Amino acid sequence: MSESGVAVVIEDDDDVRNLVDAILKEAGFVVHSAATGREGVEVVRDHHPSVVTLDVGLPDVDGHEVLRRIRQFSDAYVVMLTARSDEPDTLTAFLTGADDYINKPFLPRELRARVTAMMRRPRPGTTLAEPEPARDGMSMLPDAGDDSVFKHNGLALNCKSRMVALRGSVLALTRSEFDLLFDLLRAKGQVRTRADLVRAARGAYYDDDAYISEADERAVESHIGNLRRKLGEDPQSPRFLQTVRGVGYRLAPKRPD
Repeated sequence: MSESGVAVVIEDDDDVRNLVDAILKEAGFVVHSAATGREGVEVVRDHHPSVVTLDVGLPDVDGHEVLRRIRQFSDAYVVMLTARSDEPDTLTAFLTGADDYINKPFLPRELRARVTAMMRRPRPGTTLAEPEPARDGMSMLPDAGDDSVFKHNGLALNCKSRMVALRGSVLALTRSEFDLLFDLLRAKGQVRTRADLVRAARGAYYDDDAYISEADERAVESHIGNLRRKLGEDPQSPRFLQTVRGVGYRLAPKRPD
């Protein structure tokens, strides 16, 4: 196996599939390809990739449905590639479990940079299936005498084990959701702009000089929405994440209970 690992390309357009194949091989991946959604699901199941690129407009099964099926058994990083630029389509991708979303046509260096940035983020080593609530979920968050564990209003996050528990029950978060929550917790109430959170979710390749698109910021908003849903937030009285209108987000104040 290569140093980078295994990648799967699910794309019906021969030219695009060959281009993505070449980009990922150049990045050090062993690449397997599929031209249809059904075939792609089986290729992912057979080869256990670290990264999957997935076309939205496949000829047999919609890319969002393919992603839903992949997420039932795989924790691979998934990058959606599409000619569609509608906001609802972008939101659907992230709600279904995509890690990134790139519009066609794209620059080869952009795809490679985004994949490389994702691979630099720690992998939790578990699937994204929702776990059963644990009676003693906090015991699944190893104690730490340093700054590895962040606690806030009944929420606990361990940045070393990449586990989160809410009132004793372990939460199943995607990588992007975890990274955004971690960034907000360690900011300790300071406002994080949407651009700040894009960099937190995307990794080191999004430095201070990197261009942040509207699609990037919409992706952050989608991830924050998913986080709030999993945290059971009351929109009228948020316990964890507050919106700072026109700017970004911050941690809600601590509560005595």
